[in-house]
Amino acid sequence: MPAAVLIVDDEKNILLTLSQSLQLAGYRTELASSGQVALDVVSARPVDAVLMDVKMPDMDGLTVLAKLTALKPDLPVIMMSGHGTIDTAVKATQLGARDFLEKPLARDRLLVALRNALKHQAAMEELEELRAQLGRFDMVGGGPAMQRIFSLIQRAAPSEGRVLITGENGTGKELIARALHQNSKRKGGPFVKLNCAAVPHDLIESELFGHEKGAFTGAVSVRRGKFELAHEGTLFLDEIGDMPAAMQSKLLRVLQEGELERVGGAETLKVDVRVIAATNNNLEKEIAAGRFREDLYYRINVVQIHSPPLRERREDLPDLIDTFLREACAKNGRRPLALSPDALAVMSAYDYPGNVRELRNLVERLAILCEGPVVSRTDALELLPRGRPLPPMPEPTVGGDAPPLAAPAQAAPAAEPATANPGGWKPRVDQTFREQVEDAEREIIQRVLAHTHDNVTEAARILDLERGHFYKKMKALGLRRGQSDS
Repeated sequence: MPAAVLIVDDEKNILLTLSQSLQLAGYRTELASSGQVALDVVSARPVDAVLMDVKMPDMDGLTVLAKLTALKPDLPVIMMSGHGTIDTAVKATQLGARDFLEKPLARDRLLVALRNALKHQAAMEELEELRAQLGRFDMVGGGPAMQRIFSLIQRAAPSEGRVLITGENGTGKELIARALHQNSKRKGGPFVKLNCAAVPHDLIESELFGHEKGAFTGAVSVRRGKFELAHEGTLFLDEIGDMPAAMQSKLLRVLQEGELERVGGAETLKVDVRVIAATNNNLEKEIAAGRFREDLYYRINVVQIHSPPLRERREDLPDLIDTFLREACAKNGRRPLALSPDALAVMSAYDYPGNVRELRNLVERLAILCEGPVVSRTDALELLPRGRPLPPMPEPTVGGDAPPLAAPAQAAPAAEPATANPGGWKPRVDQTFREQVEDAEREIIQRVLAHTHDNVTEAARILDLERGHFYKKMKALGLRRGQSDS
């Protein structure tokens, strides 16, 4: 159904002119001659966007904009004015306007602004839907390693026990900490974080405990520390293994007694904070080397959760790549991409030294640069850094079961061909061109149907085909629902 645009202007001729112009461009239009009528329309029935004048007699456009933002925060609004100033445009943007156009409106400029506003809104809605589908605790993964983490979170979150999260950089330690907070009795309180490795040693006490005015050079006012800010909530201390030794003893006192003094202050402040810590160091080795206090270790390590590196949970790669790819396409305004089996095999064999963080960045790069509707092996080869293990090209399949999506955990290195045939494709002399194209189409459709669990509507959307055309294509290729890979 065409998008519905509400046009708001007190001049009848402008309403009719804009309505006719937008209808010719394929939009449905609603008309409102005043701000109050516009508010009534939005309250009564759904509209997809609003095009509104600033100067109106009963209620000016900026006032209506503020009311619309409160009523429908996600509704895209484009403001227009024949007396536009920079101040007005800035204020409109601050109030939530998606764009600001000067009268007389250029038709092309109007259509571009409207199309961009609707596209941005659709992308945001898809992004929210993706986030809602990420699974328990906003984390992706159904393999044994993630199931153990989910089980620990479920049991530890409702308690007041301190948690130590271990794991390499980029494995999602902060996500685990957030999941613990969001599923605890403190979820209504603040979640405050501090990266202990990122703060200079002489400032970390002030960061944690705050300071009084004049406590040291540059302390021009009173500042509350992270513990105060996290009162009745959760404090996440990332990279706690890098905390200086002098600070460790002061932290231990706060954990033991629940009270602190600001730097330069004499008043004792009570704090109610649950501490969750994380580290990529081996704290037991740090204790043996005299760099970390053993008594602090036992204070923070009531429950320990290990976040494994991506190379130890390869079974989650297909779900992670799919989630990040859809999220990146929505974020960057790209139509959805499907991942070919060969591309997934390439990406599944890479060892990801930067773990999930690196994977997310690589997938977003792929979403931005790939021209496909389907990501090919060549696309994946160009995406990944050179010098990492890559899998051999699987033999092409003709009918029957397609090769598995994920490559073995330890794939043999394969040099990329130096010819103009990087995909490793081999011609078949026993098939015509048309037959080879049909085989390729059949395999792509089977893969996408497997990915969507035989949801034809979703598969058609991924391949950017009309559902009716998709059904005809399946019939022509001899495919039925339920024949896809599981």
